[in-house]
Amino acid sequence: MSVGLVMLCHEALERATQVARHWSDHGCPIVIHLDARVPKRDADAFEASLSDRPNIRFSRRYPCDWGRWSLVRATQEAATLLLQAFPDVSHVFLASGACLPLRPVEEMRDYLAERPGTDFIESATTEDVPWTKGGLDYERFTLRFPFSWRKNRRLFDAYVRLQRRVGYRRRIPEGMVPHMGSQWWCLTRATLAAILNHPRRAEFDRYFQRVWIPDESYFQTLVRLVSANVESRSLTLSKFDFQGKPHVFYDDHLQLLRRSDCFVARKIWPRADRLYATFLSGHADAMSAAEPNPGKIDRIFSKAIERRIEGRPGLYMTGRFPRIQRDSALTCARYTVFEGFGDLFPEFQDWLRRTTGLRAHGHLYAPDRAEFAEDQTIFTGALSDSATLRDYNPKAFLTSLIWNTRGERQAFLYGSRDTVPIGSFIASDPNAEIMVISGAWAIPLMRAQMAFPDIRKEAARLQRIENEHLMELRSGHTKARVQIWTLADFVESPAEPLQGIVDDVAVRRTGPMTEMPRMADLTGFGQFLQNLRNEGMHPYLMGDFPSGAALRREDAPAKPYIARENR
Repeated sequence: MSVGLVMLCHEALERATQVARHWSDHGCPIVIHLDARVPKRDADAFEASLSDRPNIRFSRRYPCDWGRWSLVRATQEAATLLLQAFPDVSHVFLASGACLPLRPVEEMRDYLAERPGTDFIESATTEDVPWTKGGLDYERFTLRFPFSWRKNRRLFDAYVRLQRRVGYRRRIPEGMVPHMGSQWWCLTRATLAAILNHPRRAEFDRYFQRVWIPDESYFQTLVRLVSANVESRSLTLSKFDFQGKPHVFYDDHLQLLRRSDCFVARKIWPRADRLYATFLSGHADAMSAAEPNPGKIDRIFSKAIERRIEGRPGLYMTGRFPRIQRDSALTCARYTVFEGFGDLFPEFQDWLRRTTGLRAHGHLYAPDRAEFAEDQTIFTGALSDSATLRDYNPKAFLTSLIWNTRGERQAFLYGSRDTVPIGSFIASDPNAEIMVISGAWAIPLMRAQMAFPDIRKEAARLQRIENEHLMELRSGHTKARVQIWTLADFVESPAEPLQGIVDDVAVRRTGPMTEMPRMADLTGFGQFLQNLRNEGMHPYLMGDFPSGAALRREDAPAKPYIARENR
C-alpha cells in the first residue's frame, strides 16, 4: 500500500521543498510539475534541492494559467509519469506547493488502506453546487472560452455575449454528464489509469480545452464514467470566500486546522512558520485519529463570510464601507439625541447625567468644536473636538464615537444651529432615539443682542432648517425612534415627558423623578413670537403660544409629577 503525490508548484519553492521532503521521508513517491514561467535559475535550484531523493521526479513543464486547460494538461503529465515510475502506488493524491499535511502520513495511508476501492473527489452536477459565479454554471460546458478571464476580461465577456446572442451551443460528448468540484482529489490507481488511458480521451481533451475552469470539471466528470465507488468529498481542506477566492491560513489558524481532522490543507501562507514547524514535526500526536470532517469548522467560515459581506453595524473600516440602503443599523449601539432640550433647559446635560447615568454630551456638531461630556478635548478613541477634523467626515465621527464607547450609552444635543447636516443619517439609524422640542431654537434668539430685523432673518433660517429636518423624521423611511413635542406643549406640562424620558433611557433603575432641570426664563416669549409675526415671519413650529401671555417663570413651582403604581 503506497500513496503517491502529484504536486503542482509555481511559487514559494522553499516551502514546496520542505513539504516534498516530508512526504518523501515517509515513503510517498512524488512527481512535481513546476510552472514553466518559473525562472530557469530558480527552477534549477529547486530541482537540485531535491535531487538526493530517488522517489521524487519532475515532469515536463507547461506554463499554467488560472482557469485554463494548461492546469489539466500539467496534472495529466505528472500523473502519467507517477503511474509509470512507481508501479506500487495504489492511490494518487493531487496537491499544490501551498498544501501542508496536517496529520501523520501513516494515518492517511491506513485510512486509504481501509477503503482500497474508494475515490475521494468532489463531484456534483451544476444544479447542485452553489459556488458558480457570473451566471456561468451549465454554460461553462456549452459555450467556448478561448480567452483568459483574468488576462483578457473584455474579450472573455464580449465573446460570451456574442455566443449567447447568436444562440451558439457546444455539443457535450455523448454519454458524459458534466460535474464540478474541488481541484484537489485522491484517486485510486485503477481509476486514474482508466481516465488517462480512456479510449475516448482525445475526444474528451478536445472538448475540455474550451471549457471554463476545466481543472474543476475534467477529472470530476470523467471519474463518473470509470469509477464504481466515488465518495464526493475531498480529503484536502480548501475553503473559498464569497468571491471564489481561496482562504489563506496563517499561524493563528493552528487550532482551527487541528479541529478539521483533514489530512491536508491549502492554502498556507509561505511565512506561517508556526504551522510548518508544527505539522511537519513528525509527531504522531499532531492530530487526532478521526474522520476528516471540514464541516466541523464550516460555521466559522460561514460567519467570516457573513461578516465580510455584511460587516458589523457601526464599524467603518477600509475593508468594507457600510451601505445605507442595505445595512439595517448604521451604528453599533443605541444612543439618544436631544433636540431643543439644551435651549429650554440650560443645564440639561448635567441633569441628564445625574438622573439617568447616560454619558451626556453637549452639541457634538456645534460650529466651533465638538462639545464632549465634561468638556473634554480628546474623547475615547482619540476623537478630537476639532470642528475641522469632525466635519471632514461627520458620519464617521459619530459612528466612531458610538463604536469606541460600546457598553456605555451616549446622548448628545443637536439643533438647527449645528453646522453639520447629520439629521438624515441619524433618522435612518435604528439605533438612534431622537427627542425633539420643536421651536426651542427661538428661546436664545429672544435674548440675543441683535437688531430685530437680523433676529427675524435668523429665526426664518432656523425654522426652515428645523422644518426640513422634522419632515425627514416624520417620513416613512425613518428607522430611528422619534418623539416630537412642540415647545408650547412641552412647557405646559414638562414633568410628564421628562419622566417618560428618564424611564426610557436611564441605564440604571430609577423611581419617580425627584429633580426637575432648571427651565429658561420664558417671560415675554409669547410677545417675542408676536413681534416676529408683526415683521412678516410666521413662527409655527413652537405651537400655540398666546400673544403676550406670561408663561411659567424660572422660580415658579413646577407642576408636580404624580407616580401611580400599576396594579
